Amino acid sequence: MKHHSHLAWIAALCLLLGPMTALAQDSPVGHWKTIDDETGEARSIVEIYEKDGELYGDIVEILKAREDAPRNEEGVIICEACDGDRHDKPVEGLNIIWEMEKDGDQWAGGRILDPENGKEYKAKMWLEDGNLMVRGFIGFSLIGRTQEWLPAEQDATGSEG
Repeated sequence: MKHHSHLAWIAALCLLLGPMTALAQDSPVGHWKTIDDETGEARSIVEIYEKDGELYGDIVEILKAREDAPRNEEGVIICEACDGDRHDKPVEGLNIIWEMEKDGDQWAGGRILDPENGKEYKAKMWLEDGNLMVRGFIGFSLIGRTQEWLPAEQDATGSEG
């Protein structure tokens, strides 16, 4: 009889945790590899996290930098083209996504920074086939570009790595 009660508890636990697992898969919170539009190579790892009900994203690792990327005296890649508080700050650790709010099946209303040119764009993002689609745009969403970011545990070809 004990065996059956253990199975009942396991089944109940699975039923309880099942929806939570599905919820976690519906959120972009986590680590993502950014992919270069031209080369298809992974460029950096961005950590997306929630703060006060909004999503934010920081570059936590540079995987492949441009050879001509601006660097400080210590050789650290910096955001030379950025304005304000971000000017000449190290790109690793830089906040590049802020104030994204849940809007149906996507997150929108926030901003994204391109640290290569220092420009800020309106942004929205959504999950598609396990990847994160990130769209930066000026004015209307029709005028912009979308990048597909991969879960950090996958390489640019989609295989584990």
